[in-house]
Amino acid sequence: MKKIMLLAGLCLILALSGCQQKSGIDQTARNGNGTPAVNLPKIEEVSGEDVGDTASGNPSDEVVEIKEKMFIAQANDIFYNAEDYLGKTIKYEGIFTVYEEPETGNKYYAVIRYGPGCCGIDANAGFEVLWGNEYPSQNDWVEAVGILEEYEEGGNTFLRLALSSLTVLPVRGAEYVSQ
Repeated sequence: MKKIMLLAGLCLILALSGCQQKSGIDQTARNGNGTPAVNLPKIEEVSGEDVGDTASGNPSDEVVEIKEKMFIAQANDIFYNAEDYLGKTIKYEGIFTVYEEPETGNKYYAVIRYGPGCCGIDANAGFEVLWGNEYPSQNDWVEAVGILEEYEEGGNTFLRLALSSLTVLPVRGAEYVSQ
């Protein structure tokens, strides 16, 4: 009987430790505010066949497509691991929006989706975009394709997509995403 209880306890421990690995949360690492640090998987691990190289096999030709199902996780992975994605083409759909800096009057353009929050649009996921042509209207649903680049402004470094295409689409995807 003791052996069965010991075996059952060992199986329970193994099962619980396996669940921690699947959750993506490192129980030992902590952020500065004491919350668990999340280990986000690389986009290639999340999307599998959605991410692929062109025929040349050149990493700069790689197109990283951010899909609706894991939108926030994929966008976060790009921000947290920017050095892995700089110079790569990013493709995704979202809401075209314009932000105006009140102090300077500078306009910043972005393609975003709304994330979770208490009031609907507390958090946005997406990227600032730079486009050499006429921008679409505020709130248009677009497909953005561009090269991820860094730029400096006011002593800070930011990421944006230098767009090769910005297409208004007739059908909207999910404006609110939770993953």
